[in-house]
This record gives sequence, C-alpha cells and structure tokens, in this order.
Amino acid sequence: MISSLLFAALMASPAPAQVRGPQDEPPKRVRSILLYGDEQCPKTEDPDEIVVCANAGESPYRIPKRFRNQPKEDAGSNAWTNRVEAVEQFNRAGLPNSCSPVGTGGQTGCTRAAIRQWYQERLDAKAKAARAATP
Repeated sequence: MISSLLFAALMASPAPAQVRGPQDEPPKRVRSILLYGDEQCPKTEDPDEIVVCANAGESPYRIPKRFRNQPKEDAGSNAWTNRVEAVEQFNRAGLPNSCSPVGTGGQTGCTRAAIRQWYQERLDAKAKAARAATP
C-alpha cells in the first residue's frame, strides 16, 4: 500500500529539467511576414533567425473577394422614403380608396386608380400629338 502511494506521488511530480546544449537553444529572432500577390519569402542571413511567411492574398488594402459587392438588405440600407411608403401602404389596407380586398372601403380605390391612370394616359397622348404637330 505504501509503495503504491509512493509510486503515485512520483508520477504526479514534475520531471526534472533537461540540460540543453548550445545547439538546442531556441532561435534568438523569429520574423513573421505576410506576403501579398507574387512576393517571395526573404531568406535568412543569420543562423539564429527563423523567417515565417504567410500568403495574405492580393493586396493589403483590398477587401477579400468573398466580402466584395455584397448587397445590403438591412433596414439601414433602404432610403427613408421607401420605408415610409412601405409602412403607409401596409397601413392603408382596408381604408376607403385603398384598392385592397380587405375592408369595406377598399373597392373604391380601384376605380379611382383606374380613372387616374386613364386621365394620365390621355394627357400623355395629347402632349405627344402636340409635339408631333409642332415643326
């Protein structure tokens, strides 16, 4: 029983440090370099130096391709007038002159919209005829 406790205590204790020779020392300098485009990794001149190179893409000032030209679809990217018109159109349903199938006054708006469209088309035709008649 005592021998098993002694064995467990020895296994839990840290191992003694190893003595390193001069060839086992870590390098004195480590350089980390990001490469862009077709750049080449520089060679080391000092044996106590390590150069670590990583390819970082096309340019340090360019947005990566996966993030370019993404359309924004959040509320902040819409114009304020478009948001107001959408809210008004939604709230207009069912009111008189709204031309919606919901509510009792929705049918009157469809007739008014058709009359407005007809009148605008008539004005456009008259303006076109007047331009054609003018030499």
